[in-house]
Amino acid sequence: MDPFADTLQRLREAFSSGRTRPVEFRATQLKGLGRFLQENKQLLQEALAQDLRKVGGQGRSGRVPSSVRAYLADPSLFTQLDSAFIRKEPFGLVLIIAPWNYPVNLTLMPLVGALAAGNCVVLKPSEISKSTEKVLAEVLPRYLDQSCFAVVLGGPEETGQLLEHKFDYIFFTGSPQVGKIVMTAAAKHLTPVTLELGGKNPCYVDDNCDPQTVANRVALFRYLHTGQTCVAPDYILCSPETQARLLPALQSAITRFYGDDPRASPDLGRIINHKHFQRLRGLLSCGRVAIGGQSDDSDRYIAPTVLVDVQETEPVMQEEIFGPILPILNVRGLDEAIDFINRREKPLALYAFSNNSQVINQMLDRTSSGTFGGNDGFIYLTLPSLPLGASVSNSGMGRYHGEFSFDTFSHHRACLLAHSDLEKLNEIRYPPYSGWNQQVISWAMGNQRCSIL
Repeated sequence: MDPFADTLQRLREAFSSGRTRPVEFRATQLKGLGRFLQENKQLLQEALAQDLRKVGGQGRSGRVPSSVRAYLADPSLFTQLDSAFIRKEPFGLVLIIAPWNYPVNLTLMPLVGALAAGNCVVLKPSEISKSTEKVLAEVLPRYLDQSCFAVVLGGPEETGQLLEHKFDYIFFTGSPQVGKIVMTAAAKHLTPVTLELGGKNPCYVDDNCDPQTVANRVALFRYLHTGQTCVAPDYILCSPETQARLLPALQSAITRFYGDDPRASPDLGRIINHKHFQRLRGLLSCGRVAIGGQSDDSDRYIAPTVLVDVQETEPVMQEEIFGPILPILNVRGLDEAIDFINRREKPLALYAFSNNSQVINQMLDRTSSGTFGGNDGFIYLTLPSLPLGASVSNSGMGRYHGEFSFDTFSHHRACLLAHSDLEKLNEIRYPPYSGWNQQVISWAMGNQRCSIL
């Protein structure tokens, strides 16, 4: 028996009825989402603490971004008296598959965009972050219209069954391996997708830098959330001389942030489960441990760690680390660092630190990545005016955040409304074509342009 058929049918019928299209309905759903976050803040914090020993909440409510506005297109000479515009419309039935590492934030941010755009939504939270999954499944639906929204549960088998169904859009956040499975399933129905995947995010540190400033910023964003962040710096590229200056600065930053015993710090979380803990502990044997390296299986604890003498062929450089381990690889300079980055899969994020703006600009101009940070980490995620998204390839495809989320979950429908009369003005368009009217048509079409207001 198909466990999802009735739910999906109910949601499709709701969308077909037009229930989700009015702006007032969408605003009501987003207000409900905001109330869910406000009224269940303590419950969400407790769930996050149980899953990841995370301190504080992550979720943010949203609003309809300037709501369902039509974007005007410039007319051609043939359509001066017509109305041409781009209308943003909901896709229909949307599936959001959320990850475990930020189980509130990375679940609700795409949900805001999907609801604001007027879609019906099936939400699949991660089964790995069990406590948060329970809150999302049992509490969140009370705040939204359940004829248009549903939470479904399960592991890989159930998700596979779910993906056999046709959706109008799929939004997935997770690993490249699972992303390929999602995209394969979507291709069977020609369903468009956004894939927010991971990757190994390079961090180049130039010789011309202040090592303590760099260490403070790299350590913050590498060890935040115990390194379990898809846009975190994954490894450092620098010269041996810069490495020698950077190591004591990194040790100083780690001690300042987490104390002499990081395990006792309330600001350092834990690895999500024992499977990931064992994977990460295996990576500690790569290269040589220069800082940290301690671990405790019973507590899923791994200390903030820095590895040196790492080879490109070692396991720690073959997969996204997704933990509090930071390898340093040596390069002779900027050109070698750029060559190293460009011969690998395109990363989701890329970082460069230098007091020389030309070095930052060179790294930006000669590489490709989903996002880029010059002299800082992923602080750009706090700016809703900037999109989060992959370039192409292994780090995924698509983008969201702020109004970009609204656009992601909207079909941009090209529209033209012509007059039913004034037929005499259209005579020049019709055959038979003389040399004169062909010239006029070519001239009129050549003066065409389009812009978005």
